[in-house]
Amino acid sequence: MAYLRFFLLFLALFFGPITAMAQDGTISTDEGASAATQAEADAAIATRIRDIVHELDGYDDVTVTVKAGIVTLRGTTLDAALVEELGALVERVDGVVAIENQVMLSTSVTDRLVPVWERLLTRLQQAVAFLPLVGVALVAFAAVLWLGFFVARRRQPWERLAPNAFIAEIFRTIVKLAAIVAGVVVALDILGATALLSTILGAAGIVGLAIGFAVRDTVENFIASVLLSIRQPFQPNDAIEINGDEGKVIRLTSRATILLNWDGNHVRIPNSTVFKSRILNYSRNPERRFKFDVGVAYGTDLAAAKALAEDTLRTLPYILESPAVNSWTTELGGSDIGMTLVGWIDQRETSLQAARSEAIRQVLIAFDRAGIDMPEPTYRLLTAPSGDVPMPPMQATPTAPIAASDRAGTQTVQDVGAAPEHELEKMVNDERRESGQDDLLALGTRSE
Repeated sequence: MAYLRFFLLFLALFFGPITAMAQDGTISTDEGASAATQAEADAAIATRIRDIVHELDGYDDVTVTVKAGIVTLRGTTLDAALVEELGALVERVDGVVAIENQVMLSTSVTDRLVPVWERLLTRLQQAVAFLPLVGVALVAFAAVLWLGFFVARRRQPWERLAPNAFIAEIFRTIVKLAAIVAGVVVALDILGATALLSTILGAAGIVGLAIGFAVRDTVENFIASVLLSIRQPFQPNDAIEINGDEGKVIRLTSRATILLNWDGNHVRIPNSTVFKSRILNYSRNPERRFKFDVGVAYGTDLAAAKALAEDTLRTLPYILESPAVNSWTTELGGSDIGMTLVGWIDQRETSLQAARSEAIRQVLIAFDRAGIDMPEPTYRLLTAPSGDVPMPPMQATPTAPIAASDRAGTQTVQDVGAAPEHELEKMVNDERRESGQDDLLALGTRSE
């Protein structure tokens, strides 16, 4: 008898945990359900499922019947996901053998509109309750924005920090943008929606990147304008050349450099082109050189001809003593020997073209008086004779030596003043006064 008790106790201890593990993860109905009749078990299952469905939203029209452990669900819901969730929930109830889910989606207009209307009223009530906090957030945003714009509108310290008005305006714009961002951050923090800030900044970054690619040329031109306004490579009325365009500078705007060419026409060059191009500034150094070529006949005393030409240039009142007048032989042509003559002038007082023209005229007069031949191009035609006739050797015709009295010309020197250039400067100044456009060039300031 003792052995029998020990054996029964062993079976109870061994199979007890297995039964408990089998029940884990299920929703138990009643501890005494296993001993009840089938009808009582079905009633217990139905009651348990109805209690669960009653506590959940969206299952008001769902009915539950249980027979022999088979659960039948009927009715309608507003969401297909609720149907699947209901089936999964019923499967967890203890004692359920099978499920026949006949719940369908409701197509009733009333059933669908009433919840929407209720949700709308609920959200309106929440919005009304949220209005005081929204008002506080707006006041904080406006205060931060006003402070930023107030600081940006002040002349100092921006004009002291910036090299010109254009850069100062950029500083003010940066301060305004920073004030807007700070105001948004403060307002969102008050509303408890700071998580939206990262989304807004991310979207703004993507949009900014797309816009940057779309207006790449405009952005490049703007950056070039900023750099040119800082570097100041030229000044108003400077005579410059950019990519073959020559003229006097009228102004530098935020988009283009405006020139007045020698014909009196306006030339607008984009600042991005100006920044990347070679800029030739004729006005930076007041001393400027002119040169011209002249040809003399073979047999001419080159040393004497060069000395005469240089002496002639030195006697001109507008020619500078330093740098000195100079000349050199450039080539041996078919009918003459080429020479190049150079001289220097002060272009603030002398017109370059007039000075060059007068210098050519004076050298021509001096050469004519000295008897120096300046031949035109000559072409010699040779015809083959019927017999072998020897050709006579070619001999150069010597020119008479240049007398000392012929070295100094006595011809009156014409006026070579810089009046035409001054007229162009007057046109530029009038244009600058009348247009009233912003100018990024600071008068009297040269950074390069």
